[in-house]
Amino acid sequence: MREVAVIGIGATKFGELWDLSFREIGMQAGLAAVYDANLSGEDIDALYVGNMSAGRYIQQEHVAALVADYSGMARDNIPATRVEAAGASGGLALRQGYMAVASGMHDIVVVGGAEKMTDVGDNESNEIQSSAADEQWEVTFGATFPSLHAMIARRHMHDFGTTREQMAQVAVKNHKHGSLNPKAQYQKEISLDTVLKSPLVSDPLGMFDCAPNSDGAAAVVLCAMEKARKYTEIPVKILASGQASDTLALHHRNSIVGFAATRVAADRAFKQARLTARDVNFAEVHDNFTISEILAIEDLGFFPKGEGGKATMDGQTLLGGKIAINTSGGLKARGDPIGATGVAQIVEVVTQLRGQAGKRQVADAKVGLAQNVGGTGATAVVHILGVA
Repeated sequence: MREVAVIGIGATKFGELWDLSFREIGMQAGLAAVYDANLSGEDIDALYVGNMSAGRYIQQEHVAALVADYSGMARDNIPATRVEAAGASGGLALRQGYMAVASGMHDIVVVGGAEKMTDVGDNESNEIQSSAADEQWEVTFGATFPSLHAMIARRHMHDFGTTREQMAQVAVKNHKHGSLNPKAQYQKEISLDTVLKSPLVSDPLGMFDCAPNSDGAAAVVLCAMEKARKYTEIPVKILASGQASDTLALHHRNSIVGFAATRVAADRAFKQARLTARDVNFAEVHDNFTISEILAIEDLGFFPKGEGGKATMDGQTLLGGKIAINTSGGLKARGDPIGATGVAQIVEVVTQLRGQAGKRQVADAKVGLAQNVGGTGATAVVHILGVA
């Protein structure tokens, strides 16, 4: 297996981008990444696009070919592949691109992710997102994506004494980080009281415990390490890529206070990188709900099971704390255009490792991790990146 580097990154602003189409945001992110990598179209061997549900959000399937077309890659007949894994679509697209380069199949590939969610109403969008759960055994009986995570939150509170305030602090912290990110959907700090008094979505989760519906796109360029310095002075190495699956429905699992797929994907990634959780300086984790970040920092080994809420409340996951979590603002503040989320996490990790994150820069950043989740933990993808 060859070593693989990220040599280019690009992203649109995330938010309600009503004046831009799906193809426009995909093109903007892809071209920005290619420009950042100092490439021309002739240098690119393949394209991978993460997308969950363009067929329902914008009535457009075949989106990989669409992005290739409007990015100018179709002229060279570049193979373009769509990857779908619900919320983990972007992370899994990155893994596919990584394996293509590591195997020697391709030398340079573009990995993008995009979703256009705000062209439909909130009710329809929530229905589309709930399709990532088990239709036969969960959704048919009225379970929604927020209610499934509310059950996880209640069980975590019961088993470990996690409090409503500790979950709310995840949102407060991520909005603080998001206020430092010019491409975040929400660039304003919020108070703990604001989160606690927000309208209830599914007890105990309120509106400010949930990531927003977002439009946006992100892209990265991957290259075989031996060729990377031809294109960039600061190649960032992908140290490891781990993936794991679990049951689609929560009721089939032995426990719902953690995601086994995250733990296994992380174990595989750490083994490949020959590192441990203690070696990671910062991480982008999948905080589609505030409880999700608490589960993530425990399942990844940053804190013992049951202590994630307390660690968050104590400021250990803030920029400048023990380990900075979601310096981009996370899904909660940066935004969550589902297919783009996993790729956007990598854009933030690379930005940090390059030392280009400005006011949200992690001091002495050498190793970063990204965790991307599909459904209620049925798919998990973990990547570890480091300074080359």
